[in-house]
Amino acid sequence: MIQLPVQIKIKVNPKVFLKDPESSNLGKDIVEHGIELIAEIGFEAFTFKKLGGRIGSPESSIYRYFENKHKLLLYLTSWYWSWMEYRLYFSLTNINSPQNRLERAVVLLTELIEEDSSFSHVNEVKLNQIVITESPKSYLTKEVDQENNEGIFAGYKQLVARVSDIILEINPDYKYPHMLVSTVIEGAHFQRYFVKHLPRLTDVVKGENSITEFYLEMVSKAIK
Repeated sequence: MIQLPVQIKIKVNPKVFLKDPESSNLGKDIVEHGIELIAEIGFEAFTFKKLGGRIGSPESSIYRYFENKHKLLLYLTSWYWSWMEYRLYFSLTNINSPQNRLERAVVLLTELIEEDSSFSHVNEVKLNQIVITESPKSYLTKEVDQENNEGIFAGYKQLVARVSDIILEINPDYKYPHMLVSTVIEGAHFQRYFVKHLPRLTDVVKGENSITEFYLEMVSKAIK
């Protein structure tokens, strides 16, 4: 697991919050317990009233930080993608071979997430669970174009762009690098979900990280 230096702060577009949750203990409680509650009951059943009961604070106090629960979801998914982009950056440092960097990137994008002790108020394992099951709800909306223009999805796009650049180092003529990378990310999420809930839609190979191995093989063959 890659540990980020403690001084690094994961940046989230300020347009998704009214008050930076990193600026207070209450804000961090909202993030920490918001992750736990959404992972526990799902985004549809999640409300600020329930979150307020969990943290022992009035519902109105949560609205001082986030306009609505959609904005909280945007915050959580934006935090996750920015965290993944930082992990990728540090993971690839000092690896000169583009082939080795691409392989490491695919592993990082498809492997099981472990908790990062650098951020005590964020359980990355549960946040990953939310990203797998709930993140499409952050962009499959009528507001997606406006939110995209505001830079809300910049972290996800930067992550995809960083890996796409590696692909183009290996094969400058490959026409679909962004499509390939986003397919790897979203596809791996589906496969993790299938393993847990719909196993007949995927393949579990004993003694092998079959999801990562599948995408390593797919990417290698695609860019030849």
